[in-house]
Amino acid sequence: MEAVTFGVLGPVTAERGGDPLALKGPRHRAVLARLVLARRRVVPVARLVEDLWETSQAPPPRAVGALRTFVGDLRRALEPDRPPRAPARLLVTEGPGYTLRAAPDSVDAWRFEAAVAEADRGPAAQAPERLRAALEEWRGPAYAEFSGAEWARGERSRLTELRLRAVERRAELLVELGRAAEAIPDLDAHLTGHPWREEAWRLLALALYRTGRQGDALAVLRRARGRLAGQLGLDPGPRLRGLEARILAQDPELDPPGEPADAAARLWAAATEAYDRTVAAGAHARLESTVGLLRTLAVTGGGGLEAAREHRTAAIAAAEETGDAELTARVIGAYDVPAVWTRGDDPEGARRIVEAAERTLAALPDDATADAARCRLL
Repeated sequence: MEAVTFGVLGPVTAERGGDPLALKGPRHRAVLARLVLARRRVVPVARLVEDLWETSQAPPPRAVGALRTFVGDLRRALEPDRPPRAPARLLVTEGPGYTLRAAPDSVDAWRFEAAVAEADRGPAAQAPERLRAALEEWRGPAYAEFSGAEWARGERSRLTELRLRAVERRAELLVELGRAAEAIPDLDAHLTGHPWREEAWRLLALALYRTGRQGDALAVLRRARGRLAGQLGLDPGPRLRGLEARILAQDPELDPPGEPADAAARLWAAATEAYDRTVAAGAHARLESTVGLLRTLAVTGGGGLEAAREHRTAAIAAAEETGDAELTARVIGAYDVPAVWTRGDDPEGARRIVEAAERTLAALPDDATADAARCRLL
């Protein structure tokens, strides 16, 4: 039987082989979340009762019995094939309480933290991609349905801060590596939700300056100053003030790394920067261009082939999110390279792609204008 995986970077989930397990009610989920938060340490029964009924003046008289019922239900969901009276292997009784013996790679939050640490230790050139993959673990706020629980407060804050720093660290690396244009859309989105992050404002201004957008860089710094002064009554910190002064002085040290010597590399850098400036982040053309690049990667073999396979379902999901069935059909059909056709050794990926194709077929208009799109899916 496949191992159970747990998710807390968003609503609390448990899955086996990609299929969600039925966790019953909110207190069942709270027990599971509380045990994940403990990181394989034992949580005493008394502490679990206190946390589960923290909003009450006192736990109900039969709270311990109710807790044991929740644990029993969770054990049946997590280990449905366990024989009667056989000891549990995952959610176990130990000493005065319970512990969840989850594998280190079976919890999304633990995988995220490990990936962030690995990115810091590894080569800088590979770190942005590793941080991007780590950030994709997030499905929403950590321990989403327990935002008001006192027992989750500290861990939710810690994980959120770690995620924000990962976003900013990735942007910083992109700027340092001469890929400033790639950092701009993510920083814009980041600041929309977290406008008090001075380091993000600094990085966005620097990225804009390094892509030849000095006026936009100064406008970003003025926006940061207005937000901080108008809503918090604060002046920008020394790093923001210093960057503004250096931009106005056109400090040579702010210039991007030297241009590539190779003509093709220079053309690529110039073209990607122009594309980023002129094609909106949410434009359909940007998605189709990305799919075209992935298709080209597939025919290069090796790592390019693996990247094309890895990102295929993500590209299809992004197309579906636009609500444009014909665009989705084009994206699904763009993978006409035999090397990235659905493979028998990836049944889960095949299932997702087939389901997307079926949904897209059903959403296409029932007239001749969609015949070409239908052909791509058949």
